[in-house]
Amino acid sequence: MPERLLVHRMEKVTMAEQERADEVLVGIDVGKDFLDVMCTGDGAPSRCRNDEEGIGRLVSQLCDRAPSLVVMEASGGYQRRLLIALVEAGIAAVAVNPRQVRDFAKAVGLLEKTDAIDARMLLLFAERMRPEVRALPDETTRLLEELLGRRRQMVEMLVSEKNRLHQALSSRVRKDIEAHIVWLKKRIKDNDEELGRQVESSPSWNAKVQLLDDLKGVGRLTALMLLASVPELGTLDRKKIAKLVGVAPLACDSGRHSGHRRTWGGRSAARLALYMATLVATKHNATIRTFYQRLIAAGKAKKVALVACMRKLLIITNAMLRTHLEGQRPALA
Repeated sequence: MPERLLVHRMEKVTMAEQERADEVLVGIDVGKDFLDVMCTGDGAPSRCRNDEEGIGRLVSQLCDRAPSLVVMEASGGYQRRLLIALVEAGIAAVAVNPRQVRDFAKAVGLLEKTDAIDARMLLLFAERMRPEVRALPDETTRLLEELLGRRRQMVEMLVSEKNRLHQALSSRVRKDIEAHIVWLKKRIKDNDEELGRQVESSPSWNAKVQLLDDLKGVGRLTALMLLASVPELGTLDRKKIAKLVGVAPLACDSGRHSGHRRTWGGRSAARLALYMATLVATKHNATIRTFYQRLIAAGKAKKVALVACMRKLLIITNAMLRTHLEGQRPALA
């Protein structure tokens, strides 16, 4: 290699190392009440309140330091306000799976767990793992996701109340439960109407929902649940989308041992929507019905065949949306 070229490459490596040394990374442990923040170069984590005022002050401070990446855990929704504020301020931020961070902590031999330790660990996780920053869902998607989540909660409450009604002996208690059931049914109906209004007000969402609604087995509500819980539909290939949702069989082999492939992880809300749609599709969708029957005839267990059909239905919807995004009208399955 010519000496001049070698010197040039060495200079590029040195510059990259210098840029890496100068960059600021941030780890934030998110709690219900407080945020523990650890930045590159800080001696100890700082703490602020997890409310509008505290988040505003923190975002302002981070804007001054211009971090290249902020990493936090997905903490049951407590991280959403902070994540949105950071992204809207132009700061690269990502909420990672807590299980990944905990496994990482065990891998480096750190078994203790406090808020301050977690903040340090998230900073170390950001430095070593460099998690990919994903685009934040738009405002309509976030609203629909919350409305669908609220609908799911009310449906669960309705089922619980119906079960309690069968067990109640007192007429006074039964009357109270019946009144609550009527109220819940009305709230679910109101929620569905609000969902419909929000979808119709967004041409992009309306077009995608109508497209999936035409697919046998996938109703309008299922289409909404899939699109809200998996906004990546239509943008990833078949293998990535199946793994993202949690319906891809994962290998479990070691040496001479060839283990059974199982599905795990992924997004539970999307799998629930797919499961209900697949039950219908195995009876009314010719493509899925034929595939399911072929698997059963080959000796597959019904549960295994059903999961395989869930994956196939997901891949079909993913292909339909990808074709739609490319400006073509897909053929329906």
